[in-house]
Amino acid sequence: MNVLIIEDEKPAARRLNRMLAELNIDVQQMLHSVEESLNWLQNNEHPDLIFLDIQLSDGLSFEIFEEIEVKSAIIFTTAYDEYALKAFKLNSIDYLLKPLDSDELEAAVNQFKQKQPTQSDVQVNLDDIRKLLINPVDRKFKKRLSIKVGQHIKIIPIDEVECFYSENKSTYIHTTDNRRYLLDNSLEYWQEQLNPEQFFRVNRTFVVHINAIKDIIAYTNSRLKLILNFYKEQEIIVSRERVKDFKNWID
Repeated sequence: MNVLIIEDEKPAARRLNRMLAELNIDVQQMLHSVEESLNWLQNNEHPDLIFLDIQLSDGLSFEIFEEIEVKSAIIFTTAYDEYALKAFKLNSIDYLLKPLDSDELEAAVNQFKQKQPTQSDVQVNLDDIRKLLINPVDRKFKKRLSIKVGQHIKIIPIDEVECFYSENKSTYIHTTDNRRYLLDNSLEYWQEQLNPEQFFRVNRTFVVHINAIKDIIAYTNSRLKLILNFYKEQEIIVSRERVKDFKNWID
């Protein structure tokens, strides 16, 4: 059995590696970020099984599956509350809560050995978990932002934000008065604070507001190009993997 560990906390990754060794399972590689995982999976044969943390150092691990087709079964190792994950505990994927328990780990591995899931099973479950994390029941989303500008604090209603975007490892917003402001925290952090009915992550760099879209143009490789009302600094392209979800979002 070929096994890969994707976990941003190196001590946790080493502990999982030792626990798997006790089950006579050799770990092929340990990775610690979305970027590192993408690079490795694009250049190596995919393993039989991946132990995957949800929150990595540079974003949510779901981004890996949006960029490439992963041909491995997935077992999540996560700190999220057990009650939330039980609803999605199907045969194709298991979830291990941190700190990991050796008996639960062995049971998960045995479950994988008994039934190896298909890639379509994996994708269904990833979509379910993404909805759970981004849009849980009774979630309150950001209605305004408070941003430090010099010695002042500026309050910006969320409806005046055209887009959130990453640039040179920093995160910005562009507003309807055609100005941009630097934010604290990552784009992934802000995506989780936004109402998914209003905002959509079109690629790894941009999250756009539905009311900011002026035009949608067919683009190369089955992608879409967005023209916003005011933001003009870079082209905004809906990645091929997200075109279907984007079309559903705008309907």
